[in-house]
Amino acid sequence: MPTSVPVKKAKAVATPDVPHGLGMDSSAVRRRMVEKLTAQGLSDALVQKAMGAVERHRFVDSGLVNQAYEDTSLPIGLGQTISKPSVVARMIELLRKGVDGRMGRVLEIGTGCGYQAAVLSHLATEVYSIERLRGLHDKARDNLRPFRLSTVHLLFGDGMVGYAAGAPYAAIIAAAGGDAIPQAWIDQLAVGGRLVAPVWGKPGGKGAATTAQALVVLDKTPQGVRQTVLEAVHFVPLKSGVA
Repeated sequence: MPTSVPVKKAKAVATPDVPHGLGMDSSAVRRRMVEKLTAQGLSDALVQKAMGAVERHRFVDSGLVNQAYEDTSLPIGLGQTISKPSVVARMIELLRKGVDGRMGRVLEIGTGCGYQAAVLSHLATEVYSIERLRGLHDKARDNLRPFRLSTVHLLFGDGMVGYAAGAPYAAIIAAAGGDAIPQAWIDQLAVGGRLVAPVWGKPGGKGAATTAQALVVLDKTPQGVRQTVLEAVHFVPLKSGVA
């Protein structure tokens, strides 16, 4: 059973250190990143605003901070990465499609360093984010604490089983890809909700070798589940258990 660790408010919070000479705390740096994302096709105004509001450099290691606003994935330790800004924006835009204003409760599978959870906090009424690696769970907690995001709840546990205590979710987003979308996620998704996740494909049919990973959108309707396969992506493998 996942252990819930809300990002608690503190009486006094120090401002995180900003790298000298890089201007990473400037809104202009984030604005340029958003302009590039918009040129690549990002059209959701609320996603644009959220991407521009969250300081990505605070979620990467100090040695990589000068690459924080480039459209590249970066290592965050334990064999995991922070996704490209374009991938984060694309997946959240897909998650929000057809939604006016904020989404309801969102479940994030794979907290990582906490960056995507911070972006989601601007777009959802509540965010439950689960991480299976204790080291990353602790890192995300430390990264997010200064921002005092009372609507973000960090969970340590097996993401493959989701978090039933918070269900049903208006949306579910995953930062790791398996051979199929776990049934637990589908069960915890509200009717009318949407799930976005990478999934390994087997173009040759059952028993064929896994050759590609694609972004999949799953809509849960009163009539059943509708699944749409989109572009190729590359995410870390979805694994069960905790470590």
